[in-house]
Amino acid sequence: MTHTDDRPAGRAPEAGEDRPDRAHRRPPGVDDATVEAVGKVSEALEATERARGHLYSFHQMTGRADLLLGEAVDLLRAAGHDREADLLETEILGRNVIPGHWTFQIVEGYDDHYYRPFTAAEEKVRRLVGGLRHLYEAEMKEARRTHGHSAHTARPDTPRPGTPRPGTPRA
Repeated sequence: MTHTDDRPAGRAPEAGEDRPDRAHRRPPGVDDATVEAVGKVSEALEATERARGHLYSFHQMTGRADLLLGEAVDLLRAAGHDREADLLETEILGRNVIPGHWTFQIVEGYDDHYYRPFTAAEEKVRRLVGGLRHLYEAEMKEARRTHGHSAHTARPDTPRPGTPRPGTPRA
């Protein structure tokens, strides 16, 4: 990814200027290889975020299944199927999903042993690029967007070409 912003990193965009904001501009002295490497670390953390979300889904879905199973046990008993209700209640209802663990313990272990240390390490690595988040993607956006196109503005607050600035009377 080539650094395309020709302004000093410390300078804010001028009013109406269609350039990335300060939080998405490369600090002076940071090379392409560093931006790419830090971007890859952040991408790995994003994959971990998705895995964590799936883990929470697993936790909630397994808990919901256990609650449904409890209802099924009650329905089996009410229908006169005590042996089957006893089997499910004794063998499955409230069972550990892995030895010694319910899903909440798995989630807590993941968060404490892996997720939190990873987020802390990623934050430290981002110091190589001034602590900026998504710098690699910001530079990709800048390189790929069509300058001057109303659907390709650099920032949400950039006036679209052909639209008056706030407070400007219409002709």
